[in-house]
Amino acid sequence: MVVMVLENVPTSLRGELTRWMLEPKAGVFVGKMSAMVRDRLWIKVCKKAGDGGCILFHNTNNEQGFAIRLWGNYKRQLRDFDGLFLIQVPENQ
Repeated sequence: MVVMVLENVPTSLRGELTRWMLEPKAGVFVGKMSAMVRDRLWIKVCKKAGDGGCILFHNTNNEQGFAIRLWGNYKRQLRDFDGLFLIQVPENQ
């Protein structure tokens, strides 16, 4: 399973992603695809995000069972605590 959350990205990018994934809520994309397709979509998202921010979750073999990638001006920050990934929310939100 692959989940992408996009903030403040061009509408055209969201439209391109709907070819590969479902968009159950604005900016939230869910789908199942190979690692190669996932990585190529992620590269496209990062190139076309502009001033926006993106986060990607996908299955992997680790303690949490998933990996997280961030790109751009995403409001939250990813923190790594000895292999345990957590999301830090800024205090002013």
